[in-house]
Amino acid sequence: MKIVKWTRRTVSGVFIILLISAAILVISAKVTGGQPEIFGYQLKSVLSGSMEPSIQTGSIIAVKSVDEKDRSNFQSGDVITFIGEEDKLITHRITDVISTDDNVVYTTKGDSNNAPDPDPVLAENVIGVYNGFTIPYVGYIINFAQSPNGSILFMIIPGLLLLGYAGFTIWRTLKRLDHIEKKKPM
Repeated sequence: MKIVKWTRRTVSGVFIILLISAAILVISAKVTGGQPEIFGYQLKSVLSGSMEPSIQTGSIIAVKSVDEKDRSNFQSGDVITFIGEEDKLITHRITDVISTDDNVVYTTKGDSNNAPDPDPVLAENVIGVYNGFTIPYVGYIINFAQSPNGSILFMIIPGLLLLGYAGFTIWRTLKRLDHIEKKKPM
């Protein structure tokens, strides 16, 4: 019985911590108007194989957010995340740095691409730098979770399970109270 109680308390504690963490991430994203950050890092899903084998398709990478003043301090070989065409985020390696009087422009290339990217990257479009933290295959799960079917699987079903667990707990408590009431002498 002690093991069951300990397991139940541990599982409940983990659920509460995950719920609070998710709420903090959502609130921070809404307050800042951008992507949620954890200790100055944003988590990004990798949707293409342009950086393989360094970064696998379907991975999650941690990208360190950069300030405006730091956007022009990168060197050839650094892996940056920048805003490309149609506001699409791209993570590629810098192959060349061109400094002009008023701006810095980067030439970038995906590690598995044959040619550099056609458009140079203005320093003001750089949003982060990749420092090597990768979790393989988790990006597939996150992309699925953002789809309509994923919303059902990851939000509605756990909600129903929590409601069912709450109902079961209430039923069990009422049964125990009824049992205690029956044992009382009249």
